[in-house]
Amino acid sequence: MFAGSFDPFTNGHLDLVERAAVLFDEVLVAVGDNPAKRTLFTTAERVAMVTEVVGGDRIRSVSFSGLLVDAASAHGAGVLIRGLRGAADMDLEGRNGLANRDLSGVETLFLLSAPQWSFVSSSLVKEIAAHGGDVSGYVPPAVLAALARALH
Repeated sequence: MFAGSFDPFTNGHLDLVERAAVLFDEVLVAVGDNPAKRTLFTTAERVAMVTEVVGGDRIRSVSFSGLLVDAASAHGAGVLIRGLRGAADMDLEGRNGLANRDLSGVETLFLLSAPQWSFVSSSLVKEIAAHGGDVSGYVPPAVLAALARALH
């Protein structure tokens, strides 16, 4: 299970999903629904975007709310995939991975971000796009179209 808010789904996310699909028979992309978090896209819109970009027989997308480990358990996922862009991510993700294993026994597999995506985040993409900047190199075409509709 590869989980995140995916607001929006970036080329960095896509790279991690495709790499995880080489390692596992099935990858579940879990789109977090956190009412406390202000998002540009609704949960349903984010699930639809992820499905359009990576959906298929071996890669599915679903939404979840609450604890990630509960979602993993509900979907039968025994491994959480997390991407690391740098040392700061390792600190936070390492603690989260330890807590998730303590809570449920689920393991976390860390994949290093490809260098060309190491600075890309959903927040950065939204900020650039909101100010009229070109984010076509950072998101898949379907996401670029959704951003254009949402911001203009």
